Amino acid sequence: MPERRNIFLHGLSLTLRRLPALLWTYVFNLALAFLFSISLNLQLSKLLNHSLAAQRLSSGFDRGPIGETYLHLHEGPMGAAGAVTGHASIPLFLIVYFLLVPGTLFCYQTDAPARLGTLLKQGLLHFWRFVRITLLTLLVSGLILGPLFFLQGKWADRVDDHMVGRPAFLLILAGNIVLFLVASILRLYFDLVEVYTVQLGQYFRPAVFGKQPRPDRRVRRTLTPAWRTLRRHFSQAWPIFLFLTLLGFAAVILTARISMHMLAQPRVWPTFLFAQLGLFLMLLTRFWQRGAETSLSLQNPILSPSLPPIRPVSGTVDPNDPLHPSRRIRLAPEPHPVPPTPEPISDPEPAPPSLDEPAPGVFHHEPTKPPTKPPP
Repeated sequence: MPERRNIFLHGLSLTLRRLPALLWTYVFNLALAFLFSISLNLQLSKLLNHSLAAQRLSSGFDRGPIGETYLHLHEGPMGAAGAVTGHASIPLFLIVYFLLVPGTLFCYQTDAPARLGTLLKQGLLHFWRFVRITLLTLLVSGLILGPLFFLQGKWADRVDDHMVGRPAFLLILAGNIVLFLVASILRLYFDLVEVYTVQLGQYFRPAVFGKQPRPDRRVRRTLTPAWRTLRRHFSQAWPIFLFLTLLGFAAVILTARISMHMLAQPRVWPTFLFAQLGLFLMLLTRFWQRGAETSLSLQNPILSPSLPPIRPVSGTVDPNDPLHPSRRIRLAPEPHPVPPTPEPISDPEPAPPSLDEPAPGVFHHEPTKPPTKPPP
């Protein structure tokens, strides 16, 4: 039976012991951000280099110029090129996600070191499985969150028609919180599906006649175990997931505010480094969530397809059944072998032969007596 551990602390331990996986993911994300921010930098330079309103951004954070800049980003040919570049960054980000996340989960579940070669190898093995999981996540989220978004919009319109001020803001915020909580449950469930998919890939499917056994790649076999684990440990896993999510967002907001208000121009590099620290902490909390989910799955492992679970017998058992315990044949225990008793050692000097017995090796004839006649 697996050892029961605190998934919050054990997840942190898994994250720190496989820290290279986090570092490689951060490096790839940073490279993608630099690659696709070139066009954005050109657009911002065109808008802000000759604007007097942009001077307020050199000494702090001003929502007015930022909002106006956002409205003018998509205007003109530069805006169209930036939109194309932004849309092109999504497939590359997904490819990096499909390559690094399966390898990270594999290293969390095994003793394999989190080297880049190991991460990419496991990512290639699980690539199409995670593509299918992503498509399934989008489908289920659209079916569940789509109507909720529609109802939230109707609720916000109704509140705006009848209320103003703080009560209206709190009611709309409550609707958004409900939407966020439902989305977090879906995210947690499909995270467990991904964890169990990597765990199932370490088993082999039953071998077909004449073929070698292959790793089990059936994503559908992980849906039920993930749902069972989420339902049984919901009060333990969901609060930890929410806490780490809010902790990551708080780190980003805090570091961004400090870097914009306290480390503005001309201290560009400290601002950049402090902002990157917040993004790194947010990524750390995400990997911490993965570690906690892995710890939960290791304590509730998926069953091997080659070893089906033993089910209890339902109904009454006939006592006349030859398989009934009372009618089992008891075999007698085998007797222990008795060691042979040694024979007594004879006298080395033979006794002298008796006069009544012939000596050994001598043929002895007894004298014959004449037959007696019967009486008349």
